Amino acid sequence: MSEAATSQAAPLTAKDFATDQEVRWCPGCGDYSILKQVQTILPQIGIPREQIVIISGIGCSSRFPYYMNTYGMHSIHGRATAIASGLKATRPELSVWIVTGDGDGLSIGGNHTIHLLRRNFDVNILLFNNQIYGLTKGQYSPTSEVHKITKSTPSGSLDHPFNPLALALGAEASFVARSMDRDPKHLQQMLLRSNGHHGSSFLEIYQNCNIFNDGAFEIFTEKGTRAQETLVLEQGKPLIYGANRDKGVRIDGYKPQLVDLSEGKYTADDLWIHDETDFYKAQMLVRFFDDPSAEGHYPRPFGVFYAKERPTYEDDMDLQIKEITATKGRGNLDKLLAGKETWTIGA
Repeated sequence: MSEAATSQAAPLTAKDFATDQEVRWCPGCGDYSILKQVQTILPQIGIPREQIVIISGIGCSSRFPYYMNTYGMHSIHGRATAIASGLKATRPELSVWIVTGDGDGLSIGGNHTIHLLRRNFDVNILLFNNQIYGLTKGQYSPTSEVHKITKSTPSGSLDHPFNPLALALGAEASFVARSMDRDPKHLQQMLLRSNGHHGSSFLEIYQNCNIFNDGAFEIFTEKGTRAQETLVLEQGKPLIYGANRDKGVRIDGYKPQLVDLSEGKYTADDLWIHDETDFYKAQMLVRFFDDPSAEGHYPRPFGVFYAKERPTYEDDMDLQIKEITATKGRGNLDKLLAGKETWTIGA
């Protein structure tokens, strides 16, 4: 075997997915961790680099394609989802990843995001949520909390924020999950799960912007509060959390109820068992989204909320083309463009 053939057969590593470009995010930005985890998992999915495409819009997160040794495109604001849809429709064999942010994907690009999800293209959306506009220097974003003081809202924002995962479920997303930049192992698991799903996967990643919104997710990441404030979702397992694993969630009629297992009234057998295929319970879970500073609030879930495959757009389109070709033969473009309603004006 030649040296070139041996080299091609060698397993890929994370370094094979890194480019020679200088990574130009602010020191300490959460984007560094996300980049590292994506480069770590891509060798595991067994897809050649030349069959992987990363498409981004505009924003700090959207510099991602420069740092990935794959095909990629740094596109225009909010339109990464539209461009990726066209690519996947014409080249369904490619592994397409969309990197976007809470501003890029939920503001100017919100309309494109919901339509991609309802069409169910087999692509992976990574939405970096830092609850701020970082690239343009600190304006409030669609996910910023009410009364957020920023350069564009010096007296506090009045907008009610988006709940990204509730939005995704409302758009009929077939895979919805959440992770965070400061939990590398969990993020790697969610990236692999997203890739393994046949259909549109929507992975929200809490990402710290240490310059313009530092500590936005600190309550979910710091040692002193994390166990009490986060709920890790695991398929087929009860919803248990807390530093001593003594807190749980049960269903009381149609409403989630927080219980203290240490009191002895309830055991793990009484708790809500997580089922990723249950669309109705997923809608309750994404609403565990109240103010972390309030008393009696729900813990914030992380993991896969919902995963259920349904036909993808590109698969259905391919079937439609084959059916038309089989029954009607090749189409006539001139006839199609002319249409049935034509008329002659004048003598």
